[in-house]
Amino acid sequence: MTDRYAVIGNPISHSKSPQIHQMFAEQTGQDISYEKIEAPLDGFAETIERLRNDGYKGCSVTVPFKFEAFKLANSVSESVIDTFDSGENADAVNTLDFRNLKIVGYNTDGSGLLKDITINRQFNISKKRVLLLGAGGAAYGVLHPLLNEEPKELVITNRTLEKAQRIEKKIRGTAKFPVTSVSWSSYSDLSKKQFDLVINATSAGLTDSELPLPPTIFAPNALAYDMMYGRETPFMKFARDHGAQVADGLGMLVEQAAEAFYLWRGVQPDTAPVIAALRLT
Repeated sequence: MTDRYAVIGNPISHSKSPQIHQMFAEQTGQDISYEKIEAPLDGFAETIERLRNDGYKGCSVTVPFKFEAFKLANSVSESVIDTFDSGENADAVNTLDFRNLKIVGYNTDGSGLLKDITINRQFNISKKRVLLLGAGGAAYGVLHPLLNEEPKELVITNRTLEKAQRIEKKIRGTAKFPVTSVSWSSYSDLSKKQFDLVINATSAGLTDSELPLPPTIFAPNALAYDMMYGRETPFMKFARDHGAQVADGLGMLVEQAAEAFYLWRGVQPDTAPVIAALRLT
């Protein structure tokens, strides 16, 4: 019998996840279906309950429900919990497993990002200066792998400074390198620094909004990575115009999906042909 899965978000019409998981299934001989479901902004928990009652085996979770998914899970994987030594947790998950009558949460975003940057793009993060834009669910999801890579420095910037400071406070005791947080309004603070890797974890690309970054932010040979995919965002154009290498989040999307597929099915798909196929569409 076909096992059913879905990706849940709002909006969700742009999602390529069904195509990705279909290609994974064909590649590995797995009998699954995978669809996209737009949950009401105030109806995530009800949507999950409906899927469980209908026999779905699991789901992927995207904007803006990653924090809610964490709260809804009966338990979360160690990779989510042990991000911080303060006894707190990452607060965001992007993958839910409904087997064994429980909801188990995972976050595959971070491993997906790291695989795309370090393996697919051959960019070494260790001892590099990293700027993380945003302090929402996407940013939380990549913190643990970033910590493991031990960059030279991590700066977190967000429109609301308190959210960036919350991340800084959580990881300060764990990180073996300087961690600071600044507000987007602190333009002068950022203009004094350069970064080797700038990761856009905001949703600005969904609305084509520009981010208030100084043009001197990119170090020579810097990589500007936008988690959005499907088109060139204002952040990507800004970075390219100011000398940075530019990457969108398609590779991350495929890599994190492969991690989720493995959690659900116990089979590791080959991501390279899937990324290549999606680049042609």
